Amino acid sequence: MSDAEYLRNQLLIAMPSMADSNFTKGVTYVCQHNDEGALGLVINHPSGLTLGELLQQLDYDTEDQNVAELPVFIGGPVQNDRGFVLHDPQGKWDSTYSVADHFSVTTSRDILEAIAAGEGPDRYLVALGYAGWAPGQLEDEFRQNAWLNTDADAELIYHLPTEQKWTAAANNLGVDINTLSGFVGHA
Repeated sequence: MSDAEYLRNQLLIAMPSMADSNFTKGVTYVCQHNDEGALGLVINHPSGLTLGELLQQLDYDTEDQNVAELPVFIGGPVQNDRGFVLHDPQGKWDSTYSVADHFSVTTSRDILEAIAAGEGPDRYLVALGYAGWAPGQLEDEFRQNAWLNTDADAELIYHLPTEQKWTAAANNLGVDINTLSGFVGHA
């Protein structure tokens, strides 16, 4: 697979037939994809934890109620005790990976401290854990019709209500995901 075929900076949209509960009706932002495998963050499965509660567990206080009420997402089934912040590429943090022009991922706590103090990036999403695929695994899942993919959309990721992301991501492709069959096949 050439670099042009890799899915970095794409949204994966779980097909209605997706049986894995980690991805059911899921939208996953692909942070990394190469011949060594793939890593992504599910952006529409809330953990039930708010950012305010997470910040409090880390001994950070925030005065901003809008920040405190933001959901923390289940980024995937791997290392779900580890935090990931998907954000605009602004600021300088201890451990940041630049994904694309408009997206970075930071895993160091300093970004959460900055967010709590009102000094973080303008747009961000916080997730616990990540989705990981071994070499060739994601490609196999595509051959099995488990996923659709579309370009990453910052508005969808950061601002659309969680419950609308799955349908909206498919709509970006011109697909009404709710009308797709759960059966798969190949011509």
